Amino acid sequence: MMNEFTLGVEEEYMVIDPVTRELTSHDQKIVEAAQKIHKDQVKAEMHQAVVEVGTGICKNTEQARAEISQLRYTVSQLAGEQGLRIGAAGTHPFSHWEKQLITEHPRYSEIVNELQEAARSNLIFGLHVHVGFQSRELAIHIANQVRYFLPHVFALSTNSPFWESRNTGYKSFRTKVFDKFPRTGIPDIFNSIEDYDNYVKLLIKTNSIDNAKKIWWDIRVHPFFETIEFRICDCPMLIDETMAFVALFQALCAKLYKLRLQNMKFISYSRALINENKWRAARYGIDGNLIDFGKEMEVNCRNLILELLDFIDDVVDDLGCRNEINYVLKILENGTGADRQLAVYEQNGNFEAVVDYITTQTLIGAKQ
Repeated sequence: MMNEFTLGVEEEYMVIDPVTRELTSHDQKIVEAAQKIHKDQVKAEMHQAVVEVGTGICKNTEQARAEISQLRYTVSQLAGEQGLRIGAAGTHPFSHWEKQLITEHPRYSEIVNELQEAARSNLIFGLHVHVGFQSRELAIHIANQVRYFLPHVFALSTNSPFWESRNTGYKSFRTKVFDKFPRTGIPDIFNSIEDYDNYVKLLIKTNSIDNAKKIWWDIRVHPFFETIEFRICDCPMLIDETMAFVALFQALCAKLYKLRLQNMKFISYSRALINENKWRAARYGIDGNLIDFGKEMEVNCRNLILELLDFIDDVVDDLGCRNEINYVLKILENGTGADRQLAVYEQNGNFEAVVDYITTQTLIGAKQ
């Protein structure tokens, strides 16, 4: 049976005061109003200045785009009714986490109680992409191999150069903030789904976690759904960018599956090696070099991304996501979200202008 590679997309948005441009608590009013329209597709997050949205199960990128456009539109309209705005970026350019309220919910209280300042300071915004598989056995096999490509897509998604009014020197500082959590980053290789499930059982048995959702890796075989969940990307500013990354993850899964059907597989590299590329992607975005482990040499990140596009080319038309994939070339041309934020800051010399830029870009293409 052919795998369908269904999609689910989750984005986390900043809630912003249009006057001060600071992050602001919305007392879950946006979430409550949105749930009347989209039910459980709009959720609260740990910090009150965050709204999370998620699509349903989508057959293809076209459907996923329609849903994300609609969710951005709805949340923005409802925020507007509260006199607020939404913005999509990996971090807020200048707001301080100390001033932000935590959502009252037993789950969040428990996380804050356990992780303390690591949790309270975790004021970051990500994109999570689910790709569906017919079995968890197949999912773990593909997840092992697709890990290699995570830094490439992550480099394209970098959208958090600023933190608490400072230019951090990173294109994605969001990942540096999140590194303070346990069970984050690139996971190890698991030889089988039993191997992975035994790892989870051991952590539960030893009171390290109470459920598998407290494994916050950059990629995970989802504990409850038959999906691979990609969690490495910063929340993208533009819907076009989100859809490009959704299409890349879908196409990578489809390509690796196709190789498997031909009894071939991509080499599974160690976590230690992939982490070198992840660090470079966080620091330099698409403007640095990544390591080509096959050649054992540094290669310009843009060239590796073009090679990646070649690698997946033979599955893109079957998936119907050629237009979304082509947007990657636009990102290489116009820069990532981080590059554009930095350019706006250099031009204006203030962070308020950066916030205005983010909130404007967030709504391009958003519609009912």
